[in-house]
Amino acid sequence: MHLNTSPSVSRRRFSRAAGNTALALPWLESLPARAADTGKQTSASPSEKPPVRFACLCFADGVEPKDWWAKGDGAAMELGEALRPMDPHRQDMIYLEGLFNEQARDHQSVHLGRFPNLLSGARVSTQQRDVRVGQTMDQRLAQHLAKQTPIPSLVLGIEPTELRLEDGLTMLYGSCISWKSDTKPATKEIYPARVFDLLVGNGSSRKLDRSILDEVADDARSVRRQINGNDRSKLDDYLESIRDIEKRIELAGRERGIEGWQPTLREVTMQRPAEALPQDVPTHMRLMMDLIVLAFQMDKTRVATCLLNNDLSAMTFEFLDGVRGGLHVDLTHNGNKPEVEIMHMKTNQFHVQQLAYLCSRLGAIDEGGTSLLDNSVLMCCSNMFDGDQHQADRLPMLLAGRGGGRLKTERVLNYLDRPNTERRACGMYLSIMNCLGLELPRFDDAEKRLALL
Repeated sequence: MHLNTSPSVSRRRFSRAAGNTALALPWLESLPARAADTGKQTSASPSEKPPVRFACLCFADGVEPKDWWAKGDGAAMELGEALRPMDPHRQDMIYLEGLFNEQARDHQSVHLGRFPNLLSGARVSTQQRDVRVGQTMDQRLAQHLAKQTPIPSLVLGIEPTELRLEDGLTMLYGSCISWKSDTKPATKEIYPARVFDLLVGNGSSRKLDRSILDEVADDARSVRRQINGNDRSKLDDYLESIRDIEKRIELAGRERGIEGWQPTLREVTMQRPAEALPQDVPTHMRLMMDLIVLAFQMDKTRVATCLLNNDLSAMTFEFLDGVRGGLHVDLTHNGNKPEVEIMHMKTNQFHVQQLAYLCSRLGAIDEGGTSLLDNSVLMCCSNMFDGDQHQADRLPMLLAGRGGGRLKTERVLNYLDRPNTERRACGMYLSIMNCLGLELPRFDDAEKRLALL
């Protein structure tokens, strides 16, 4: 379902006015729908050590339980079939078992109450008029590091943000894993060309990006006259988020000083991706991984998230050998049919391949005796364990990289038999944020960091 602002101001017109940038209005309930248009901050100081970066790759709707496992430490570590792509990187990874978010586990919505809060642990509002999720840990990091890099964070995705309702809740909850504040998702970019331009710079595209608000200003004023006060606030938040993009673009074009550690990349060799959205999933995901590598190597940002598929995803995986028919959500909710379980496992493998590729690329980049992977914390995760059971009492989670020497890898950490107070995913987020220099006394329901060293 799409939004209809009025006969004269449609959602599509609003998008076209923005220079074909695939913008869409937020859900404004006072406008009718039309079927046809349906912490503690530390001051920055020069350092000769490379900075630590963080990236999260998230896929929706769980894993195939019997194939998602790891056991043993060191050279004896064994991986289940779904994790097999990480075999070459066992020495760089940590397998975590049994962490969970209590507010997600006990939420009445088995999907939308257990997805947008994966990185925050917060309660998801069930009120249509109150879109609310806790600020996510990547955005806390982005705030902390905002003065140290031109771009506070990259928020990437493969599927567009959906604005329809599902079970009475907005699909913003199912389309956004990164939340800038309790009430505002971070703007997700799905076009590789636009991410490249943000990182590398392109006069024509920057001019287009800076003009977004000017182009849509007339339509925005028209919309404001037709909506109630609550929706005006949402519209203002939406326009503010676009303005935030413009500010980031301006920062990205500025030269920084030469004190302390400097990025290793002197000349960008990656070609600008095509303007259009990639039409095959493997190419799209690989481009996004390459752009994360580029961003980290250029030190344009130290925080990135990539949502590999939305919750309740309609993505298909027929490009994988042996996978036929069915939407991703159908493969994850497979009724324990053996032939479908195998297909689901192959989609898990494919998502883990993206982490393995990122490890390979980052591990090959030298930063003065250590690799970019050594100086990163990479997380691959999903919002459920067994999708058939909507199981949120144990989250599939992998870490890779050494966090600048702060993480001890090639280990399996099992928390299943520990008290719930020691199984909080937010405790791990406290530890990850600490790796990047952000020390917080608590994050949502956790007051104690998980010991990852």
